[in-house]
Amino acid sequence: MLISKMAAEGGGKEMNEIKTQFTTREGVYKLLTHSEYSRPNRVPFNSQGSNPVKVSFVNVNDQSGNGDRICFNVGRELYFYIYKGVRKAADLSKPIDKRIYKGTQPTCHDFNHLTATAESVSLLVGFSAGQVQLIDPIKKETSKLFNEERLIDKSRVTCVKWVPGSESLFLVSHASGNMYLYNVEHTCGTTAPHYQLLKQGENYSVHTCKSKSTRNPLLKWTVGEGALNEFAFSPDGKFLGCVSQDGFLRVFNFDAVELHGTMKSYFGGLLCVCWSPDGKYIVAGGEDDLVTVWSFLDCRVIARGHGHKSWVSVVAFDHYTTSVEESDPMEFSGSDEDFQDQMIHFGRDRANSTQSRLSKRNSTDSRPVSVTYRFGSVGQDTQLCLWDLTEDILFPHLPLSRTRTHTNVMNATSPPAGATIITNTSNNTTNGSNSGANTPGINSLSTTLPRSNSLPHSAGTTTANSTNKTGSGGGGIGSGIMDSAIATGVSKFATLSLHDRKERHHEKDHKRNHSMGHISSKSSDKLNLLTKTKTDPAKTLGTLLCPRMEDVPLLEPLICKKIAHERLTVLIFLEDCLVTACQEGFICTWARPGKVGLLSSQNQASSPSGTVV
Repeated sequence: MLISKMAAEGGGKEMNEIKTQFTTREGVYKLLTHSEYSRPNRVPFNSQGSNPVKVSFVNVNDQSGNGDRICFNVGRELYFYIYKGVRKAADLSKPIDKRIYKGTQPTCHDFNHLTATAESVSLLVGFSAGQVQLIDPIKKETSKLFNEERLIDKSRVTCVKWVPGSESLFLVSHASGNMYLYNVEHTCGTTAPHYQLLKQGENYSVHTCKSKSTRNPLLKWTVGEGALNEFAFSPDGKFLGCVSQDGFLRVFNFDAVELHGTMKSYFGGLLCVCWSPDGKYIVAGGEDDLVTVWSFLDCRVIARGHGHKSWVSVVAFDHYTTSVEESDPMEFSGSDEDFQDQMIHFGRDRANSTQSRLSKRNSTDSRPVSVTYRFGSVGQDTQLCLWDLTEDILFPHLPLSRTRTHTNVMNATSPPAGATIITNTSNNTTNGSNSGANTPGINSLSTTLPRSNSLPHSAGTTTANSTNKTGSGGGGIGSGIMDSAIATGVSKFATLSLHDRKERHHEKDHKRNHSMGHISSKSSDKLNLLTKTKTDPAKTLGTLLCPRMEDVPLLEPLICKKIAHERLTVLIFLEDCLVTACQEGFICTWARPGKVGLLSSQNQASSPSGTVV
């Protein structure tokens, strides 16, 4: 069905044709051929054996109004340009900075948005041999090199990010499965670090660095088995989502260094992860060719999306298209634009207004409020997919049971504090009639049964409080880790044995594997027996960690288009456009609907071949 739909959209053309435009409900997205960034010679890069092309953006807030800067790696090379986006054609002849490395290749990079100015930016670059470099591509300086002698970790750097809200702390993950917290102000030492256990849990441990004087790394995380492929901070910076080659998503309270919840891929490793703008949902993708949507509040899979034909390499939420629909337009806040036909907004200041509207939605239950999350994915199949996560998936009809009426279920399962149960009266058919029956209501399930995969000390807390447990002091993330977690973590954690944690952890897993309608006094004995069984990671299919395909709604992509010749490695949503990149080293800009006019008219006037599509 999906193939026939795509064939119809393509007008009967060959399926392997590279697409230069696609249409969604907002309108037509168009590839801007003159806004393509690459190596100056524009020659396709021979990507055999090289690390993925990655892209980072920063805005330096200069007075010219063109403050966007782009950094990307291709093979052994690293480039830093002014990014002109949909406004002007790319000028590849004048990179602000270009670096060519010998003996190692850049694998990932990240700008510090807090400290960026027109005169200076702080850019972290991770390398295939394990080092991390801090450079300033505007001043063309190299200020520091971390793990220079590879005494901390000898494996490839898989992801590097500044800790949100910090000018000096950054986090680095490696193919070894380890993750390290650094401070740019500290040195790494001339000998291999010695570690002391801080916390330990189900397939993870955290150590502090033992030394007479403070040195890097401040913390060492060992997470799962195999490579730690990527991590992402929650929008408020308090939680950390990690995906590993063992197929697990693990979500940690970063400040308290505690495990919040886990999820297992359908099969194979997980390669990418991202958070929704309000921090309520996480999307992960990987070697099962699926995108999986996981609820942060309820610690469970709520949907899967199937559209890719190979590994999913990047997932990302579109903060500018995620929309909120309210019943009373006069009470709408967070945007200066007028309502359109269905009160769905696609305009300026979208990221900030979306945050405020999502926040308002979570605190308002006096009138119907609905939300649609837009996210995208790209993969090794060279395809771009866009997805909508809608109310019928987020809040499905509560199932009717033979032994309970709908009213009884609602009465027995009052929502957590601050949560809103929304009954969707529309009948969406894209996910089939079974989605409501197979998927208990999120709010109802979370309050009746214990939350899965959380550490025992938090089992008694409600899900509504889980997002507000940390960071309440004025010290911020850095001081929370250094002053609280490290100083008192060892003594607090010593009161709980590893054996107890595992038993209670699995008890929660097994209890939540039963739908509400089937849990009764007769089944309590079976549940008690199940808690004695140790979970085998190879047998997670059909459990809460990894529901079967028929047990959760299956999303179909809004669009699924082949847009490159080589595997795709980048997907970034910006205000006026979305940016993709492939392993050949070409970074493409796709203008959002209504944002293409200026550049196309300029290019067509200056070049006879300046067509956009």
